[in-house]
Amino acid sequence: QVQLVESGGGLVQPGGSLRLSCATSGRTVSIPSAAWYRQAPGKEREFVAMMSADRTTNYSDFVKGRFTVSRDRSWNTMYLQMNNLKPEDTAVYYCKAGIFGREVWGQGTQVTVSE
Repeated sequence: QVQLVESGGGLVQPGGSLRLSCATSGRTVSIPSAAWYRQAPGKEREFVAMMSADRTTNYSDFVKGRFTVSRDRSWNTMYLQMNNLKPEDTAVYYCKAGIFGREVWGQGTQVTVSE
């Protein structure tokens, strides 16, 4: 069964940067489009950013100008470049993609922004 795996999370100081990755495991599968979400403690999961198959991107207002979503040339990996991180960006970040007609979520990667 194809799964999504996020990586790249960690602890960073305010103003710092991280790059998250999202790729399939179990089998290499192209990801033409995917979305990133996040969930902070005690809050609902919220949309962060997405890239469509035609490379159209969409961002939530609270990350515009700071986060950039991209993918590699093979379409196997989706990235979320996060710059100028703020403490309020602390959350578990998830990627979601449609794979073989199913909506698949990754297990999440923790991002903590703190001094």
